[in-house]
Amino acid sequence: MHAMQYAFTLPADYPMEVIRERVARTGHLLDDWPGLGLKAYLIREREKDGSPVNQYAPFYLWHTVEGMNSFLWGGAFQRPTDDFGRPAVRQWTGLAYEEGGAGSRARVAVLRRQRVPEGLPLSEAAADAVRETGHLAAGDGALLAAAVVDTRRWELVHFSLHAGDAPDGLEGEVFQVLHLSAPGRGLLPGGRQW
Repeated sequence: MHAMQYAFTLPADYPMEVIRERVARTGHLLDDWPGLGLKAYLIREREKDGSPVNQYAPFYLWHTVEGMNSFLWGGAFQRPTDDFGRPAVRQWTGLAYEEGGAGSRARVAVLRRQRVPEGLPLSEAAADAVRETGHLAAGDGALLAAAVVDTRRWELVHFSLHAGDAPDGLEGEVFQVLHLSAPGRGLLPGGRQW
């Protein structure tokens, strides 16, 4: 499993309804994309849920590298690049993925970034990430949870989708989910990824 995210940080007075309409019009285009586990069309709005910015920041989980590369290099990624400029695309390697018990539509996503602590054995850091993924997925209203890592920066990211509001006490950036394309969600490997 591979994860990917890019973000367009927009002006403070940007009408976020433009992004909502864009996703309503085009979000379905990835509903059957080969190799895509899921794409969560995410936004944050300034002064809502603690966000300091207006931002469009889709998050992807891929079950094939070919699908990810086809998206980036085959033309689909060109549309947002033409409209908003070419963003840095963050990529992470999967550590763990778990389905949650909520069967309803995703309403919010929570993304928590943390450094892998110096001095902590990597096997312990990975085992902790797997446990945390299971804990997040087991929470009330959780649809799924994933843990991914950027080994260049030694940054661990926990990503979770929820049917209701973000759970109390769950730290991280809170995003609204405008649409979820999940053609290969069932193909994402569950549990730890090694």
